[in-house]
Amino acid sequence: MSENQNLLAEQRRNLILDEVRRRGGVRVNELTRKLGVSDMTVRRDLDALARQGVVEKVHGGAVPVVEASTHEPGFEAKSGLELTAKEDIARTAAGLVAPGTAIALSGGTTTYALAHQLTDVPDLTVVTNSVRVADVFHSAQRVSGQRQGAATVVLTGGVRTPSDSLVGPVADQAIAALHFDVLFLGVHGISVEAGLSTPNLAEAETNRRLVQSARRVVVIADHTKWGTVGLSSFATLDQVDTWVTDAALPAEAREEMAEHPTRLMVAGEPADDTDI
Repeated sequence: MSENQNLLAEQRRNLILDEVRRRGGVRVNELTRKLGVSDMTVRRDLDALARQGVVEKVHGGAVPVVEASTHEPGFEAKSGLELTAKEDIARTAAGLVAPGTAIALSGGTTTYALAHQLTDVPDLTVVTNSVRVADVFHSAQRVSGQRQGAATVVLTGGVRTPSDSLVGPVADQAIAALHFDVLFLGVHGISVEAGLSTPNLAEAETNRRLVQSARRVVVIADHTKWGTVGLSSFATLDQVDTWVTDAALPAEAREEMAEHPTRLMVAGEPADDTDI
């Protein structure tokens, strides 16, 4: 299958998932008419989404999976979702990183995408509690050798979560002793009422420490995180300086965000000249 076909399949599945969530369920014949593809193609897409755990197949169609506030998908399950949006967000967020600064990257698949964009930025100090993020920088150094200006990576230590983040007292203590210019934070959910939230209590506490140690907080999260609420909140919207998201963020979310001091940056749309 060509790269273009892969991209089309991803975009189609994102559209299907949005439709399932918006309407509370869809039928195969409705999707074939809407998308202009065969029944077999739609059924393969629904199979793929069901394997990712985001829809449940029913006779003739699919319904959304209703997740408990404590449900925490693993890294692999999340890595297959909203790939194009995450790459767009990562490229936009990378433009906020200046050479020679100290930054922090939390765990998550979007911060993982951002890490790939930052391997050539010189003289960075990167603090992370993500095993996957640390591996990106270490792999880049193995390929290119110990080049001058390569990132210095500080991995916090701690207990590993299903998202391959390190949390708990060891991580919290390490982070509390550090100070960084910008925190790039992936989130499970973001809403006006709950702020930033996660289903993992220990991860919530570690994220609080990250927020407290950062001069500026940049959330990098696609539109599907809007309105999702996990078990534990760890920051309010007013603690977020910038939210970098994708163009599929609905108008109502943009209007609600406009009432908060958080700067909204939408990948692919013109940005204002405000510093982060």
